[in-house]
Amino acid sequence: MKRPLSLLVLMSALALGAAPAKSDDDTFQTYRALKLEVSLDAAKAALAACRKEGYQVAVAVVDRTGVIQVALRDVFAGLHTVDTARRKAWTAVSFRTDTADLAGMAEKGEAWALRNVTNALPLGGGVRIVAGDGDMVGAIGVSGAPGGAADATCAKAGIAAIEDKISF
Repeated sequence: MKRPLSLLVLMSALALGAAPAKSDDDTFQTYRALKLEVSLDAAKAALAACRKEGYQVAVAVVDRTGVIQVALRDVFAGLHTVDTARRKAWTAVSFRTDTADLAGMAEKGEAWALRNVTNALPLGGGVRIVAGDGDMVGAIGVSGAPGGAADATCAKAGIAAIEDKISF
């Protein structure tokens, strides 16, 4: 008895779907990323810390590859602050160093050349977000407070607000 072609195709598809997929641990790289809600919590806390000090700022959170997840701008923050906050966060993940440290290094020696890297902004206010096991999972950048040290303080307040979620 001949089976209809559609039944054979269906049975073949089911058999292929049930077959174990070849898995090769050397093929794919996996990594952790902050959920959007956690990034938003950090950004809101950084913004609140700056507001408490009377600063109107922008805050950006990027993932470990430098892709923006969240950007917030307070009502009276300068027009440039959103892009500046994003670039600070991007710089922190790209160079795997907080931007306040990069600012000092960019003043002397060969490190001054990092100022010529597209999007790099070695000014204080970009802080890496590091999980409890030391894995960098992103960065937060703040712009608009009076100076990089104040921006960094607000960024660190944002990270402190999610510390219980990222430390394990």
